[in-house]
Amino acid sequence: MIDDDIERAKAALRVKAHDLRAALSHSAREEASKAACLHFFEGVPLAEGEVVAAYWPIRDEMDCQPILVRLMDSGQPVCLPVVIGDGAPLELRLWEEGAPLYPAGFGTLAPEDLAPKAEPDVILIPLLGFDDRGTRLGYGGGYYDRTLAQLAKRPRLVGLAFAAQQVDLIPRDAHDIPLDVVVTENGVTHFGAAQ
Repeated sequence: MIDDDIERAKAALRVKAHDLRAALSHSAREEASKAACLHFFEGVPLAEGEVVAAYWPIRDEMDCQPILVRLMDSGQPVCLPVVIGDGAPLELRLWEEGAPLYPAGFGTLAPEDLAPKAEPDVILIPLLGFDDRGTRLGYGGGYYDRTLAQLAKRPRLVGLAFAAQQVDLIPRDAHDIPLDVVVTENGVTHFGAAQ
């Protein structure tokens, strides 16, 4: 059951967080994305063969393309999300080397319909905000919540964000799954299991 007070508080936080993110200059976002990529590979260990779900950035999100390129170059399996419909979980499709990407709605790109589906070990998640407990403030569509609920195993959740997106406290509803890690241009923060 969704708490209306929590949802109203999150809606107000979304507006503020989006404004903070949008205020960053293009060059600041670009430099921050490069720094976050380095921090990701230094601070988030990946086992060989672990499937990493990433995303194709839209609007002013943290650009994870530097991470995607390095993962693909190293042979790490990568999948990208596809929005199938309102109320449905995301479909995670493997992006195989040399395979083209196609428009997948909302300004994103994804592998073709026939690409193999994947169960990720790690999910890189875009976000509007985060707090020091690992609570993620998403866009409010519930796509990642539905996706996580239907996976056979719980992957490690890695939020990618600009440091300016950290807020004091995000109210957490029962269905909100906290992040394991947040990567910003300033470094990597790991959250404990009891958070």
